[in-house]
Order: sequence, then C-alpha cells, then structure tokens
Amino acid sequence: MTAAAVSELRKAYGSFEALRGVTFEIHAGEVFGLLGPNGAGKTTTVEILAGYRRRDSGTASVLGEDPERAGSAWRERIGVVLQSSATYANLTVAESLRLFAGYYAKPRPVDEVVELVGLQDKRRARVRTLSGGQKRRLDLGLALVGDPELLFLDEPTTGFDPAARRAAWETIRSLRALGKTILLTTHYLDEAEQLCDRVAVLREGRLEAIGAPAELAGAEPATEIRYRREGERLLVRTEDPTRELHELTGRALAEGWRLEELEVRRPSLEEVYLSLTETERE
Repeated sequence: MTAAAVSELRKAYGSFEALRGVTFEIHAGEVFGLLGPNGAGKTTTVEILAGYRRRDSGTASVLGEDPERAGSAWRERIGVVLQSSATYANLTVAESLRLFAGYYAKPRPVDEVVELVGLQDKRRARVRTLSGGQKRRLDLGLALVGDPELLFLDEPTTGFDPAARRAAWETIRSLRALGKTILLTTHYLDEAEQLCDRVAVLREGRLEAIGAPAELAGAEPATEIRYRREGERLLVRTEDPTRELHELTGRALAEGWRLEELEVRRPSLEEVYLSLTETERE
C-alpha cells in the first residue's frame, strides 16, 4: 500500500530549480529517508508533501489526497517537524502539548507524549529555558500529539547530543512498530542506516538513487581487500572476492609470507552517498 507518492515533481525559486522531475513513492508503515547535501531539494519536497508549499508541476499524493487541496481532516492525519518552528516561549512543555492536542479530535495523551520524547524531567519547564536539543524533542512531541498516520521529520535530531540522538532513534523505531509511516530527512548517514527501510538520494533537485541502504551499498560492484605485506599497504578491488581471497591466501602460504591487517569490505552507505552527491570538479 502506498502512503505517499510524487511523480515528475518540479519546483523553482526564480531561476533556481529546487526540484527537477523527482519521482518516488513511500510505502505504508515504512521509514523512508531523503538524503542529500544542502540545496538538494529535501526540505522543498517535504514542504510540498505536507501541503506547505505549492509545486510548479508534477503530481503529489499523500494518504490518498493532493496536499494542495486537502482539508482539515487530512491535516489531522499527518504530523510535521520542520527545520525551524515557532513555539510559545512562556508556556511549559506540558502546556504546549495540551494546546496542540486541542487542535485534534483524537489526540494522544499528553503524559504519554512527554514520556515518548524523553522530556519527563522538563514537563513543567518553560520553553524558553530549554536547550536546542530539548526544543527539537518538543517539536517532535508537537508532531506526535495528534497521533498521525504519517510523520514528516525534517532533520529532527539536529542539535542533539549522542545520547539524545539514540533516544530519538528509539522513539522513531517505536513509532514504526506501531505502524506509522515516516518520511525522514537527515544529514547523518548512520541515522539513515539505523532507521530507514529505504532511502532516496537527491542531488541538485534530481533523484540519483533509491533503495534499501544495504542495496545501495551493495550496488557498488567492487569489494575491497586490504592487507599489509612486509610493511607495504596493498589494496585489491574485485567483483569476485571469494576467488581473490583464495588465490591471495594460497600465494601467502606457498611463498611463506604473512597477510597482516587483512580486511575485506564493501563500500558503506556513506561512501555510496558521497559518490552520488559529489560535484564534479572542473
């Protein structure tokens, strides 16, 4: 079942083309990642899908409706965490969540949301006293309080310390386990590998690749075999690592030399991402 889809999506700001014919679909119940450098078109895509920005051309469907024409009933079915948000500085965390809960017909209990985003100790703290990471957790709570079917998370862990990032990951995993669909944009490649069922890589408004993180990493044909021989570091790239390793170890045994620091590896998602998004140098 498809939760969201875009086809030949295009958007320009003056002479700058932010999106140049992007096409993909998001399956219901999956965590779908949008990856790409600054200016790749990630936030523009999220804003169009969330109904905050009009597209120039192409089609978009979210939960069976066009975001440009969808009404308030549709908006109750989605939750959004954008890169920047505005909150009431003098309200407490709990008061902020209660305020937003009042906008929905069937909100999640405020205490449950506070616990879900890890702000129990800050429940009565005023928003103006929160750290940057704590404010992002509150943003996530505000998106969750309506109990949405589909969540748009635009770089939700920016500003988090490592422990807070891991806690946010567990929150996202728990939401996926509840059957929620999540569109996640992130600059953190480890985050995408940990959380996403599939990822789409954008570069200069175009879709460069799409698939599961392991599939994209496996799409690179060459396996790397690295080792040290008599102090010299050596690298072999091969599409048949089993045969290459067999021949290499056989030579080492026959000739009486040691394979030191032997390592066999496939390219990581980060390396694939960099190869897809690297701008050619003149």
